[in-house]
Amino acid sequence: MEASEFKSDQYVRFCPGCGDHAICMALQKAMAQIGIAPHNVAVVSGIGCSSRMPHYLNTYGFNTIHGRGGAVATGVKTSHPELTVWQMSGDGDCLAIGGNHFIHEIRRNVDLNVCMFNNRIYGLTKGQYSPTSPKGFVSKSSPFGTVERPFIPAELVLGARGTFFARTLDVDMPTTVNCLVAAQQHKGCSIVECLVNCVIFNNGTHAWIADREQRAEHSIVLTHGEKMIFGANKDKGLAVDIDPQTFVPRIVVVPADDARVLVHDAHQSDPTLHRLLALMGQERFVDVQSEAKDELPVALGVIRDVEAPTYDSEVNGQIAAVREKAKARTFDELTATLDQWEM
Repeated sequence: MEASEFKSDQYVRFCPGCGDHAICMALQKAMAQIGIAPHNVAVVSGIGCSSRMPHYLNTYGFNTIHGRGGAVATGVKTSHPELTVWQMSGDGDCLAIGGNHFIHEIRRNVDLNVCMFNNRIYGLTKGQYSPTSPKGFVSKSSPFGTVERPFIPAELVLGARGTFFARTLDVDMPTTVNCLVAAQQHKGCSIVECLVNCVIFNNGTHAWIADREQRAEHSIVLTHGEKMIFGANKDKGLAVDIDPQTFVPRIVVVPADDARVLVHDAHQSDPTLHRLLALMGQERFVDVQSEAKDELPVALGVIRDVEAPTYDSEVNGQIAAVREKAKARTFDELTATLDQWEM
């Protein structure tokens, strides 16, 4: 299939330079690569810039209300398990008013593909701070700097017992497409955090890793089964060390030829290492006043991908089992078992 088959006839109304353009293109390429026909795909969204996405994809689409995309997507997948369901949501839509739905669709492991666009700002409502804005961030709704500590999406996902988490950059098309394809191939709730730039209200928010000259030193693309090596000269690797004071495991940077360099295992059931990897470099994003304490890179690519029963499959299996034992299998058969009167 071709990416053009997944493009709608609607004019794309993201601002020029917005990172959402890249994710839209990556989605179209990923859907073509997956090869599922457009009429077998449903795209659900809430409200926000990223939530315009159903208009730009030639699939079934549904704009819901603010924060409720996850609830509707769960209903679509449970009632029509044959459909491939994507949910488009932003850091405000998904983690503020929609936070409850977000953690429960993860906990239930509904077979959904969730693209969580993180630009650390409310863009559509013109520049208020969001649940992922760093502490001290100055915005229209925090003129003296927000006093709130931000969410780190990976912590929420893993805390809700998530089975799939990936992270990608709007300026890295190959990694983005690979993450989206992997999300669809995963049976369960797949969360892809898309780090996108809001050129109007929060320009350069991910510049530390998005800038081409710095990206190789400040990020690492994890690939299952491959060594965790990064750097412009591929001369650095990641290993696990034990803090001698607290006996807590931590990730450290070592030479690439060190025997301790880790091999990425996205399928490992225990989430301990996945959590350590997902939180690398996040101190640079949680407080505008803080300085990085180490040189750990930000992890991109598929960080966690494990199997577990899915909510939609379990529910439909339960319905089928009950129907098999029931004497009345239709509404008409049920009413026929009750007392009836003719008037």
